[in-house]
Amino acid sequence: MTGSVTLPTWLFLLILAFAGVTFASHFLFPSVRWFFRRRLERAVARLNDRLEWPIRPFKLAERHDTIQRLIYDPEVSRAVVDTAETEGVPENVAFERARRYAREIVPAFSASLYFGLAIRLARWVSGTLYAVRVERAEVTAGIDPEATVVFVMNHRSNMDYVLLTHIVAGTSPLAYAVGEWARVWPVSRLIRALGGYFIRRREGDRLYRRVLARYVRLATEGGVTQAIYPEGGLSLTGGLRRAKVGLLKYIADADTGDRDVVFVPVGLNYDRVLEDRLLVSAADTGTRRFRARPGVIAAFVARQLWLKARGRHRRFGEAAVRFGEPLSLAGFRAAGGAGAEALGETLMARIGAAVPAVPVPLVAQVMLCDGPLPRGELGLRVRALAAGWADDAAADEALDQALDQLTARRIVAETDGRLAAVPGQEPLLAFYARSLAHRLLPNAAVAQ
Repeated sequence: MTGSVTLPTWLFLLILAFAGVTFASHFLFPSVRWFFRRRLERAVARLNDRLEWPIRPFKLAERHDTIQRLIYDPEVSRAVVDTAETEGVPENVAFERARRYAREIVPAFSASLYFGLAIRLARWVSGTLYAVRVERAEVTAGIDPEATVVFVMNHRSNMDYVLLTHIVAGTSPLAYAVGEWARVWPVSRLIRALGGYFIRRREGDRLYRRVLARYVRLATEGGVTQAIYPEGGLSLTGGLRRAKVGLLKYIADADTGDRDVVFVPVGLNYDRVLEDRLLVSAADTGTRRFRARPGVIAAFVARQLWLKARGRHRRFGEAAVRFGEPLSLAGFRAAGGAGAEALGETLMARIGAAVPAVPVPLVAQVMLCDGPLPRGELGLRVRALAAGWADDAAADEALDQALDQLTARRIVAETDGRLAAVPGQEPLLAFYARSLAHRLLPNAAVAQ
């Protein structure tokens, strides 16, 4: 027992490494985690004093714990059993599939990353690319602080995520429902850290739908502030689309007890949608399976940074946000509203009423309807079109900037003193004009 043992140096170092890891995991790491957890809890408590709606414990839970809670939930367990019986597979195989779905869906929110980086980055990006205009009446002032708040908005651009994060920074961190486009590394890690949860919009697997539905209901019951797009995806035509009721139904079916669910409609509009040509092309081909190439995105970002460094960067016009009239789910039901379809129609109507006017869509509408016009006449007709509800968007300076942008992009050209669409660019003008069609033509149906 007291004899010597001779070991190779590499093996001795390996034993020391394993011993160090074991010591740290049993004695050091728990203390370190407790120390940082206490600091985080104090920081969150200070944040909650400033926020309209506090950060809920469900949002701050460890991701592993939320995944475990989800996959062992009785509803998910029943779904696993049903899947095993229906497909004729062992229950443990169905269970592992449910676990994989849960890991894909559940976010890993980081308050320090959200408030320390994301909000500052969102503010900088929004202000760099656009002149941001917010029309925000005190619509949120009367909302119960204990209510589950869900922002519902039209989906014009992937900038919507950035813009709304910046606008509502002082209310509560948002949990976004994010589509498949962002499920790539390292974007997926960042989105999870910011509280986003991933959804497969066209997934037909019943087990996946049950896992997703249960997660959304748990988040709603936990009071997590969410942001969703009832249309289900980007508008390819530029106009409003009918609501897809999947997420709305999951939220409405949540058992929130005495806690109300309040939907806050948000209308967004842009003088320039960054993906406009991509979306118009996708509408022409009849497919929503489009992906922006990373190289194109990187080149665009590099060019904007280069222009800004040289002092030659110009904003892409206005990005406008308007908040609509909130809708209480309890009040909706008390008034006789029933079903996710009726809820979706009501919310889309309120979102449509909130969509603000910006100069480019107004100009596009006049040019498509009235043809080539002198600049002065075009301005008069735009102001007449916007009279009573979009005075800011029809100001002389705003109109001049809109026309300069359209001519610089070779969408509009001036010939013999008259402005007209460049041949072949009419679909792009129509894309912008449709963003206001539901307000300019009140009886027009929303785009399919």
